[in-house]
Amino acid sequence: MDRSRPTVIEVVAKTVVVHTITYFVMGLLASTFFEYGRLYAETSLNLLMRQTSEPLVMAGPLFQPIRGILFGVVFFLLREPLFGRKNGWLVMWITLVVVGIISPFGPTPGSIEGMIYTILPMEFHLIGLPEVILQALILSVVLFYWVNHPEKKWLNWVMGIAFVLMLLLPVLGLLVGQPN
Repeated sequence: MDRSRPTVIEVVAKTVVVHTITYFVMGLLASTFFEYGRLYAETSLNLLMRQTSEPLVMAGPLFQPIRGILFGVVFFLLREPLFGRKNGWLVMWITLVVVGIISPFGPTPGSIEGMIYTILPMEFHLIGLPEVILQALILSVVLFYWVNHPEKKWLNWVMGIAFVLMLLLPVLGLLVGQPN
């Protein structure tokens, strides 16, 4: 692998963009299909999760660039197995699923620790897993492709425009939702 490529700025910036887009799209789809608004209001999850109408929840996508930076730094440190190999996307995806979803240190819903140490019914642990596992997969595939194909200038434009839209939509939603 060429040590000068990819650069830390390239990996971090592209990770910020791809993570923010996949977070927004997958969150919107999962919220719609799994009826998170109803689920968070009408079940015991109302003790754990903020309501989807709360401004902080609506602003959630605006915080994702921070997570993208953190992911990007780790991905850069692991750039050889992630971007320097044919199936690097698979290594990235498995790493995200195992370390970030199934086995984080805390008892989060959907994790092994969460299933052991929380009193949430099993259905609540399982309902969000398709969303986060699929987001991790799409993040891994798209980021792997984008980093390994820097010559695809059209992809820079598409991802850049999508990123701006993903940040603009929550801002507009918050502004419209505020009483005068």
